[in-house]
This record gives sequence, structure tokens and C-alpha cells, in this order.
Amino acid sequence: MSDAQDVGERGERLQKVLAQAGVGSRREMEEWISAGRVTVNGEVATLGMRVVAGDLIRADKRTVHVKTLGQNLPRILLYHKQEGEIVSRDDPEKRASVFDKLPRLKGQKWIAIGRLDFNTSGLLIFTTSGDLANHLMHPRFEVEREYAVRVQGEMTPEQMKMMTRQGIELEDGPVKFEKLTDEGGEGFNHWYRLILKEGRNRIVRRTFEALGLTVSRLMRVRFGIVNLPPRLKRGMMAELGEGEINQVLEWAGLAKPVAETAPQPERGRGGLAGKKSAAACNKTKTGAKS
Repeated sequence: MSDAQDVGERGERLQKVLAQAGVGSRREMEEWISAGRVTVNGEVATLGMRVVAGDLIRADKRTVHVKTLGQNLPRILLYHKQEGEIVSRDDPEKRASVFDKLPRLKGQKWIAIGRLDFNTSGLLIFTTSGDLANHLMHPRFEVEREYAVRVQGEMTPEQMKMMTRQGIELEDGPVKFEKLTDEGGEGFNHWYRLILKEGRNRIVRRTFEALGLTVSRLMRVRFGIVNLPPRLKRGMMAELGEGEINQVLEWAGLAKPVAETAPQPERGRGGLAGKKSAAACNKTKTGAKS
């Protein structure tokens, strides 16, 4: 029996449907089910339960309608973060948040894939799929992040080799870059391009600081298959189209979602350039100048 036949005849696991609908990760949804916070057609759900098209799921205050396999796709949004913005919904200091600028969702929520600190700019990806967010962020998947970094001073050849071969020891463990290239510079500032497969807090800045070099500018230009589109200026966002979303899901090894929590608007045209970049589509300016 094929996977499609299996899903069609027996339904899909409840925690997977909730994760694909953007309610949370599969592990979180398993905890919710165990705690009695999820019902299916009015009855308290149990772990291992499967759902089929037409079932009505309630997870706390959220309602999820199960649709047929492959009928709906998650939403994926690219945002060019500016320096001076935080990637958090709650901030005691009331600083500008990237979440303030995102399109409003009904019954769903935007999940930020990775964070960028207050003084870092570049590519942020948001999605309504908990499964996709987990795949991109979980350390075991080793998804590449690529950065352009400007430092005060210049690295020695020995330091560059150390970063990519032996690694640098930090207080929370060693770090080793997959690739590090010298991009040149003028005066006291020097640019480098680097790739690593983890997202520990301030890991790029801390690595350079361990070598006695201060980062004066840091920008994420790629996350996994998705590049920061050249035309996506600071403070602007772009939503991926159907074909691009399918490419991302195929690259991540994820099946198409089977649930939705709100009607999805028609998406504009755009695309990933092959397997390595994303073109901007449905651009929305958020008031910042590039």
C-alpha cells in the first residue's frame, strides 16, 4: 500500500496534522494531547489517534479543519530584517519587533525560523508549518546558514584555517565553520563570507571575539535552500508562491500538509532560482528605507 493510500484509508496522525497547521511542533502537540488539551469531533484526543478529512480538531482555543491530502500548502514568508529589530513577540523594553510587521493570520501563527539578534540584519523565514520550522532549526538536520560579516581588522591565514579545520572553543562548546572565504575590504574593515550548520546564540560574533576581532556588521544571506533575494530591500517582505513552497518542502523531505486553520489568499508569482535562491514575490514595504 502506498503512503497516499495509507493516509486516505486510515487518516493522518493527529500530532502531524496539528504541526503542519502551524499550531506547534510534533513533540509539543504530543504533550498537548497527553495533557487533554486537544479534542477531535468533541471528544478528548489520545496519543496515536488518526484523523481524516472532515474531522474537526480543537487545540486549546484554535480550531483546525482537516482537508484532503495535498489540498493546502503552508505559507512561507521571507523578511529582510533591519538592525534595531528584535525577533520576539514579548519585549519588556518595547523595542520594534519583526512580528509587528507580519500579515495577520486567523487561527494560525507565524513561526520564526531561527533568530537574528538586535544588531544583525538579513534573511528571516516565517512559516505556518511547525514541521518545516522544526526541520530547518533542529540541530540534527544540520541546515546551512550563510552570513556576510564585516570585522574590524583582518584574519591571519592561521586563524582562517583554525575556524574551518580545528574549530574554535567557546564557553558552550566548540564551533567549526563549513566554509570561510575572504571577501576583501578597505581600510580597517574587512569582509568575510562564512557557512555553518548551527544557530547558537550570537555564535558568529562570539567566534570572532574569541580571536580578538570585533564584528562591525553581520548579515544572514541564506538559510538552507533559501537565499535572501537581491531585490528584497531592508524592511521588506515577500511571500513564496506555490511552486517555491513545493520546492522547499521537497528539499526538506516533508509531505504536503493535510490541514488548514484559515483560508489562504492567492499567492503572487515568484520562485526559487533552481535549488539555491528565492526570488521575491508579493513584496510589501514596511515603512523602512533600504
